[in-house]
Amino acid sequence: MPNLYNQLADHVAQGIERGIYQPGDKLPGIRQTSSSEGVSPTTVVAAYRHLETEGYLESRPRSGFYVLPRRTERLAEPAISRPTPQPNPISGQSLVLRLLQNINRPGIVQLGANIPHASYLPNKAVNRALGSISNRDHDWSSRYEIPPGLSRLREQIAKRMASRGCLCHADEITITAGCQEALFLSLKSVTEPGDVVAVESPTYYGLLQVLEALGLKALEIPTHPREGISVDALADALNEWPVKACVVIPNFSNPLGTLMPEDQRQALVKLIDRHRGLTLIEDDIYGDLSYEPRRPGVLKSLESAGNVIHCASFSKSMSPGLRVGWIVSAPLAERLSYEKFVSSCAVPTANQLAVAHMLSSGKYERHLRTMRSDLRLAMLRLIDRVTQHFPDGTYLTRPNGGLALWLELPEQVDATALSTLALEQNVSIAPGPMFSPTGKYRNCLRLNAAVEWSPRVEQAIKILAAMTRASAATSG
Repeated sequence: MPNLYNQLADHVAQGIERGIYQPGDKLPGIRQTSSSEGVSPTTVVAAYRHLETEGYLESRPRSGFYVLPRRTERLAEPAISRPTPQPNPISGQSLVLRLLQNINRPGIVQLGANIPHASYLPNKAVNRALGSISNRDHDWSSRYEIPPGLSRLREQIAKRMASRGCLCHADEITITAGCQEALFLSLKSVTEPGDVVAVESPTYYGLLQVLEALGLKALEIPTHPREGISVDALADALNEWPVKACVVIPNFSNPLGTLMPEDQRQALVKLIDRHRGLTLIEDDIYGDLSYEPRRPGVLKSLESAGNVIHCASFSKSMSPGLRVGWIVSAPLAERLSYEKFVSSCAVPTANQLAVAHMLSSGKYERHLRTMRSDLRLAMLRLIDRVTQHFPDGTYLTRPNGGLALWLELPEQVDATALSTLALEQNVSIAPGPMFSPTGKYRNCLRLNAAVEWSPRVEQAIKILAAMTRASAATSG
């Protein structure tokens, strides 16, 4: 006769397979299940732990056991990209603004903008920090934190950089209004209009906006969902074109979600070191959002010649509204402070004080533990639904951190037209051409996993899948 915990485990597993318990649902508590099933709490714990090892459940400290998506491999991963190997000027980035203007429209299911829903963020802790600042620091509103920014905040960031293997002084750090400004100021400091900048392909559309604003040309480099930017292809490009800078997102890139392997990181930094006058700009905005307990390192820790600029922000992991980011670069620290002052004078004092408090108090690290677990479940759930509903011929990435899921749809599908139709159904997505200076990735799109899951989101995925099927069938 099977053990009681095996019987209970089989019963719960059948409930999951039949859809009684949906991915993301919290199972009844230990005491409740013990009472309803007439077994001991020890038996319930043993059953739940067994289902955890079988991949049905995830235990979350001080919260309970949650149902994991039944992740399948029916849909394959996209291949390495094949962009045109020549520099191109950038234009037409107004589509991005139109997408983002839909963020706050009531009734829209926000799968387009790569912004975490408020439920993933420590809003109460941030608001308490802001309130405490108002009560304790009465003169904060009457002073600028002139660049490089609040010393207390820069010291906290320097400690965090040290934990990633990057020893830097607080004076090497410049506080910025988010990572977008960090990229802008970094590129402005090392390039002139008309210069060539190598970028991943596909790449973050905000970077393309920055390149357009600075009058720079983008050179798309083949990029793999698991390996990141092709170092060999970049080496060939550096030999052919006068590239002044290269911008990469090594940790959970946007939009592919790539975590660049260690050997590729080292090869990339060594390649940059061999080319005098070439700067590597690292966008690490998603580095804190690993689904694993260990945070990945940074490219800045591997440099030897001071030619890596590190850019990051708390906008995706703590508060989009505070707009607090930073740049790490010893050789350019003075130049960056000047450019920041000319650009926007200073980041609001209260915002810097609030972030400094979140870091020094340990509240940010405690929040990250919860957010990482929540994001992992959210991504698995989104992958599960896409796999379940989208047609054969769809490819998707499988990130291990960050917010973004990249889909390559059947080649007949026009993702921009799909986004227009979806918006009419109150569903926002980000079509692939936004992530290329040459309008590539016509049949691709990016989805944001960090949404508040609800029946409306579930229905939105089904709507997108149905539209994709219809478009593929009509075009075929």
